[in-house]
Amino acid sequence: MKLSERKKAIFLRGKGCSIKEIARALNVSKSSVSLWVKEIGLTQSQKLDLSMRGQRREIIEKRRVTRIKNELIKRRSIIESAKRDISNITEKELLRTGSLLYWAEGGKTKGIVRFSNGDPRLIEIMMVFFRKICLVPELKFRGYIHIHPHLDSRTAERYWSNISGIPLSQFYKTYNKPNKSSQNKRDSLPHGTFDIYICDSNLLLRITGWIEKIYELIVVK
Repeated sequence: MKLSERKKAIFLRGKGCSIKEIARALNVSKSSVSLWVKEIGLTQSQKLDLSMRGQRREIIEKRRVTRIKNELIKRRSIIESAKRDISNITEKELLRTGSLLYWAEGGKTKGIVRFSNGDPRLIEIMMVFFRKICLVPELKFRGYIHIHPHLDSRTAERYWSNISGIPLSQFYKTYNKPNKSSQNKRDSLPHGTFDIYICDSNLLLRITGWIEKIYELIVVK
């Protein structure tokens, strides 16, 4: 096996291929290729070609980095321009925003207000909604975390407590959710997902009423 690869390496080196190119083509280490072809000299033309190829790669990489940077600047410019379309949020707008977010992500049954998400910004918005619009007393809030067993539950608990402002003493026991498909994969939610719980059936009915009214104003003629 090694003899065959060595012969191929010598052949490719004679054609002017670089150590890196040969190693990639034969799926072997660069150190092995370097040892095999150390007696193979390159012509001035081949040396010049390798040098030019390296320069071309550098130029291509610089262009790629510049293109990405310019694209990021362009996207940021569009985002900043769009942000200027909104000058402030009134309490009525916060009521509508919170109600619509709850409609999309909130629990609708069992007489319990429950909002679940893995995006900390949405949790922050909903906590403002519950505190300022719904006037929920601090002691009524409960936190509940869903997280995969291989992740750090303690870190997640501190993280979500900081995001929500709910003390750890008001958290339910964290639920470690097994998921084989998540093994050996990049964790997109390193702190799991967070549920805001409020045991208040009347508040659930009020939010339901706000949702129905918004629907009627937008859709019902």
